[in-house]
Amino acid sequence: MSKAKNSGRTVGASRTGKGKSNISVARAKAPNFGEVIRAKRRELDLTQDEVAAQISTSTPYVGHLESGKRHPSDKVVTKLAEVLGIGNRELFLLANPHAEALFATEPVRGGGSAWEQFQKDENLRRIHNVSGAEFAILSQVSLLGEVQSTRDLIYILQTIRHAVGK
Repeated sequence: MSKAKNSGRTVGASRTGKGKSNISVARAKAPNFGEVIRAKRRELDLTQDEVAAQISTSTPYVGHLESGKRHPSDKVVTKLAEVLGIGNRELFLLANPHAEALFATEPVRGGGSAWEQFQKDENLRRIHNVSGAEFAILSQVSLLGEVQSTRDLIYILQTIRHAVGK
């Protein structure tokens, strides 16, 4: 059997059944956005046509999302989360894995509350284009109870933006 040239990887190992490549093992541990929505759609016994109709898009677009050929807008992520019964935050972070690095992964320590940290972090507000009106709304939200991290404030901001159609 000859081995095909495939970007520096050999394809022979996966055909022998002796082991999986590191790539497939990594995927098994952390499914991507498309894999999650496909699995949930199938679990709910929905077709791509049915999902497309429920989120007001085309069937091919749903297929492209599932295969990773297209990236969803925040509005589509919100609609998919609702239709498929997946947490909005979880689906948003799956659709935007790079966003995880922008947020603190642990509750704020030492430097005051998450709101105080958010107020001081001009760079974070600039990255997320937080307007004065949005800042005022988040100020009111912070009065409702303890927010654990600045990441949670950004999530709240994104949710507000989705609600008002931004």
